[in-house]
Amino acid sequence: MALLLAPGEADFARFVANFAFYSIFSAVVPTAMTKLMFVGEASQMSADSLARIRGIMEAKPLAVSAAPKHPSGNGVCFDDVSFTYEGAEAPAVDHVSFDIPAGSTLALVGPSGGGKSTCASLIPRFWDANSGSVLVGGVDVRDIDPHELMDHVAFVFQANKLFHQTLADNVRAARPDATDEEVREALAAAQCDDIVAKLPRGIDTMLGTGGAYLSGGEIQRVALARAILKDAPIVVLDEATAFADPENEALIQRAFAHLACGRTVIMIAHRLSTVVGADKIVVLDQGRVQETGTHAELLSRDGLCAKMWAEYERAASWKIAAAAEEVVAAKGGEA
Repeated sequence: MALLLAPGEADFARFVANFAFYSIFSAVVPTAMTKLMFVGEASQMSADSLARIRGIMEAKPLAVSAAPKHPSGNGVCFDDVSFTYEGAEAPAVDHVSFDIPAGSTLALVGPSGGGKSTCASLIPRFWDANSGSVLVGGVDVRDIDPHELMDHVAFVFQANKLFHQTLADNVRAARPDATDEEVREALAAAQCDDIVAKLPRGIDTMLGTGGAYLSGGEIQRVALARAILKDAPIVVLDEATAFADPENEALIQRAFAHLACGRTVIMIAHRLSTVVGADKIVVLDQGRVQETGTHAELLSRDGLCAKMWAEYERAASWKIAAAAEEVVAAKGGEA
């Protein structure tokens, strides 16, 4: 029995008591520490959430013109626009100027952080430019009644959210007085027929908890249906295919074609293949306009856009080669 005792311990009863104590203690401590870690994490998340809510509640409303003007068209113009986010050292948009004629499509491309999304956000007045002017129909957006401006602009973001409502109500959020038939037409134009067909109650199916869930690409198509139903003359598409798989991206591109028909479109994309057909491409880098022109013109200049296109083609060819190798491997190495 003495052989079982720890070195220097002659009292067996005391040894058993110590062993039991430390066995229990060593199991309790990690559990207690884990609970403390969870409490600390929840506390930090709560503090961050409250700070965000406080920031929203304390945000100053945008100024509304006492004598609002009405836009006389659907063209968009950036006239020497600069904007810096609160607390940032460098401007997100730095003396940017370009025109988007009514009914045309302009693509904003460039490296991440170049100012593309900021430019798009200045059109519906999510923020106001620090200097220069953003014009819609020849009128500074700050001089347009906010409700009229919102009626003029529809936007689809890269990460859209759906409400815990029916599919019809989610689409109808763009125009509450729309009929079910108009909702169905918008869904069809946005290539959502397959989504409606698989839902148990069609457009009356509840989405979210207790209802049906949609994939990221399907949510994008529903967001496009919402924009189509709104029927606004100006459309802002901010990385609308960012989270779409190839199948959904093809359907989204078809929906784009319907949505862009006869409208002024500002399109932001990292996938350069989606903006090849744009009437004009503006290349932004570090908040400044680097190049402007059509796809063919920009490629001929051998500038930033040409380099980005070359990198895109290399990446695409690598993916095709990798896929071909997988197919060959699956067939047992037969070419």
